Amino acid sequence: QVQFVESGGDLVQPGGSLRLSCATSGFPFKFYPMMWYRQAPGKERELVASVADTGGTTNYADSVKGRFTISRDNRKNTVYLQMNNLKPEDTAVYYCNADELIGWPWGQGTQVTVSS
Repeated sequence: QVQFVESGGDLVQPGGSLRLSCATSGFPFKFYPMMWYRQAPGKERELVASVADTGGTTNYADSVKGRFTISRDNRKNTVYLQMNNLKPEDTAVYYCNADELIGWPWGQGTQVTVSS
């Protein structure tokens, strides 16, 4: 079955960096665009970044543009999110998935907390 296992979240000070990883299984990864989403306490889940199936095209939410970089390794069925210059408002649980309209199950996510 389709599975997403996110990792790499941590407590970090403002201005710090983290690299999130998402290992996937159960579907032909190399044929699907992939996304990172996040959900902050009391807020709806939002799309943060997306990467095309080949990795050639990426898109970002305005709030993270210039600070976050999404990438993928189609040999390892893994998608990454490099987060630099983190801000307190980046605090959230981060999830990876394909287009949520497909309706695949969500992983457990990984907690990112930005605080001094």
